[in-house]
Amino acid sequence: MQPVLEIYDPEQFALWPVERGEPFAHMALHGELTPIEVGTAVMRIAQCNDIDPDPLAGDDRPPRPSDPLASFLHGLLTFDTPFAAGGLRVIDTSTGVTFLPGCCNGLEDWRAWDTVASGSGSAAFGHGPDPLAERVGDTVRLIVDVEQSDSPVIELRAGELRHLLSGVERDLARFLVLASGWGSGYLRDSSAPVMAALARALDMPPPVAPQGH
Repeated sequence: MQPVLEIYDPEQFALWPVERGEPFAHMALHGELTPIEVGTAVMRIAQCNDIDPDPLAGDDRPPRPSDPLASFLHGLLTFDTPFAAGGLRVIDTSTGVTFLPGCCNGLEDWRAWDTVASGSGSAAFGHGPDPLAERVGDTVRLIVDVEQSDSPVIELRAGELRHLLSGVERDLARFLVLASGWGSGYLRDSSAPVMAALARALDMPPPVAPQGH
């Protein structure tokens, strides 16, 4: 089980180095990413929130600044609940079946999996495909696409799911530590607020910067 971002090819992005890739790919977040992969992940989360304030819709965020870097980061820094396209990817290594988040699912909602692990029902994770996780007794069923009658299914024990979710939390925490170090080199004075916004986007506490020697 891995926390993943849905990545688009970042056409003509030049604010910092990013990795070019195939559209609709998924990037796993963890503590072993390269600096260019971290930059790609930060770019994507900021891109998800790169939306102009709309006063007519009751959006009282301040106007977008003119500086290119501040302009790109404006949505990420001003939304109370930033969005990060993606979710949790689960791979059954014995069968090869892969459970992926659907369209419009956000990684910021990854703790919804706790409702399944605790036995309180089911949770859906986007559409096109329509993935669903449900608790049946002590078994958790991960249905790849609930709209298909013959959809592949991954089954695991509830205790195993809780263990996997702990691993997800560790991966996100380690990614945020990496991002904090990366941000100090590329984001100038915006590094601290961007790291706080990334933590909100991943529903995690802000990272603790490693101590120097």
